[in-house]
Formats: sequence, structure tokens, C-alpha cells
Amino acid sequence: MSDLAQNATQDETFENKGSFVLILIAAAILGSAMPMLIVLGGLAGLTLTPHPTFSTLPPSTQMLAGLFAAAPISYLMGKKGRKAGFLISAGCAAVGGLLGGFAMMTSQFWLLILAHMSLGAALVGLNYFRFAISEIVPKHMQSIAISFILAAGLISALIGPEVFNQTKDFLAPVQFAGAYFAIVPIIVLGVIPVLFTRFGDVKNQSDEDKKLVLVRDVLKRRPVLLAVLASCISGGIMMLLMTPTPLAMTHHGHSELEASSVIKWHVIAMFAPSFFTGWIIKRMGVINVISIGMVLLAGASALAIAGVSLHHFYGALIILGIGWNFGFIGATTLLAQSLEPHERAKVQGFNDTALALSFTVASFSSGALVTSFSWEVVALAALPVLIVMLVLLVFLRKAGQSAI
Repeated sequence: MSDLAQNATQDETFENKGSFVLILIAAAILGSAMPMLIVLGGLAGLTLTPHPTFSTLPPSTQMLAGLFAAAPISYLMGKKGRKAGFLISAGCAAVGGLLGGFAMMTSQFWLLILAHMSLGAALVGLNYFRFAISEIVPKHMQSIAISFILAAGLISALIGPEVFNQTKDFLAPVQFAGAYFAIVPIIVLGVIPVLFTRFGDVKNQSDEDKKLVLVRDVLKRRPVLLAVLASCISGGIMMLLMTPTPLAMTHHGHSELEASSVIKWHVIAMFAPSFFTGWIIKRMGVINVISIGMVLLAGASALAIAGVSLHHFYGALIILGIGWNFGFIGATTLLAQSLEPHERAKVQGFNDTALALSFTVASFSSGALVTSFSWEVVALAALPVLIVMLVLLVFLRKAGQSAI
């Protein structure tokens, strides 16, 4: 929490409460595009691709764009404030929706890739809502605030797939164009609360803030390094299994509507636990919660290996969502608690760049694995990474780090 917020008067505290609610509303609305894109990326790519191997290229380039956009957007927020960064991110999302719609109408695969690049930059920028909300509450409330911002994603999980189902054939016989165009009014609506929000202070203003921040030095602090690793692994494994799910399901005879339903319940599982994850962290400790998340992710992989029935897909993706929730909220909380105000812009930018890198590698890998081998091979690939992370967490507990 910034010095400005710590010294707030009662009136300013009331304003912070209003901003807290506005951030939640903005995150819920703007986040609705994310579950739509989970389904759209692979299926739209399969519709236009010159070869099935390239069908996951649009969502993969979406992740790649996030890799290059994460640090610049964080740096922009450090210079101009959170609001400027969120407005630019929203603009990228609207442009991406328009390009995606025109790509489907004109059957241009390269334009679809460009659309997802713009959407990828947008999503990584909007992902900073979790840090923005942690900066307007007392430090002891950060885990709960972060949980609430992810709980707002539950609304997104309900809105996004429903908008997809209602608009995917709106411009028939052109598939999916209506769903891409529908992203634009969602973004316009979500920008309204952003305009009225008073965000916390992330600008470098004080003498302390003017100190040179070397990310490598900050990463030498064990809690910071662990937070970055846990964030990347939980996000990367989630992306590895989630991205090819619609393709794997249709390959095994399930319908597009069934795939959309599985993704909807996956996204619900990602965010619904957020109503109590913050309190669990306060009660059990952040390391224990991260550990539980890794175990659940391993369980999701095992269930995916076990079969390809509709029940297997539902079970694996729901457990995957819960595991990501515990791992990601735990990692975000640990990072927020471990940084000084003047370190936030650079280190958060590095964290989300590393996170986007894990997303990109996982997305490209999943596409190659599912088209060249099988869904089971994709799930099997997740297990070695999770085992290494669990060994590291056990080591930290034995070293007396469970209280961090």
C-alpha cells in the first residue's frame, strides 16, 4: 500500500472503498472477453488455418504479444498511473475485437493473428487489476483484496461464454465474426468505471522511489523469487491444458457447445474459490496454499490422462481451475507483500513478462503436442514441472520458510 493511502483521511478512505468497488466492476466486465477468447482462438484458427498444425497459432501469438507488452505497460503505469495503462489496454482489446471480426468476414488468417496480438497486449494490461486493488487497501487485507478481484472473474465466466453462444452465429454463414465484434461493446461498458476510479500511487515521486531498482537484486529475496516461480508455473500449466481443450474435445466427438460449457465451468472454477482463498491464506499461510494449488494442478493432469469422456474433461478442467486459483492468488499475494512501493513497477513488470513467457511457451507447446501427438501427451507434459515445484516447496518448508 502506498504512503498516500496509508496517510489517508476518513473521507479518502471512503473514496478508496468506492474505488475498490469500481475496480471490481471494471475487472468483471472487461474480463468477460477472456473466456470468449479461450474458445474463439482455437476454433476460429481452425476455421481459417491453411494447415491444422497452425490452428492454435492465433491464441499462441496472443500469449506472445503479452510477453512483449507486460513490461512496457507496467512501466507506463509507473510513469503515468494505473488509469492510463488500463485505458490503453482496453483500447487494444476493442481494436482486437474489430480486427478479429473482419478477419473472419474476409477469411484472412494473418489478420486473425494480428487481432489476437492486439488482444494479448490488452489482456496482460488488464491483468494488473490484481495489483491495483492491492494498493488501495491495508497490507493485512491484500490477500483478501486480490481474492475479490479474481472473484470478480466469476461474473466474467458467466458473461463471456453466454455472449459467445449468442453471437458466434450472429453474422452467419460467417462463423465467429459476431463474437469478435461483441468484444467491442463489452470493452466500452467496462471502461466507464475505470474513468471514475481513483487508483493507488505507483508513480516514482519520493526520494526513496528515485533509487535505482535492479530486478536481479530484488529476485535474490527468496519470497519474491518463489512468488514469480509459483505464478509462472500455475499459469503455464493452466494454459498448457486449457488452450487445446476445445480442439481436443471436438477431435474426440464432443460438440462446440459442450466445449464452451467445459470452458465456462473451468473459468468458474478459476474464480469462484476466490471468495474464500484470501481467508485460507491468512489462516494456513501462503506457502501451504501455493502447495495445495500445485497438488491440484497435478491431479487435473492425472485426470486428463485417465480418459477423454465428457466427464473427464469437466473434471480435469474444473480441478485445473481451482489449482490455478490457489497457486496464482498465493503467488500474487506473496509478491504484493514482498515489494516496496518504489519496486512495484519494475518487478511487477518483470513478473508479468515471465508469466506471459510461460503462457507463450505453454500455448505453443500445447498446440504442437495436441496436433502431433494427443491430448494425453499434453497432460503428461505438465507433471514433471509440477513435481519439481512441489519438491522446492517442501524444501522451503523444511528451511523454515512456511511463515512467509
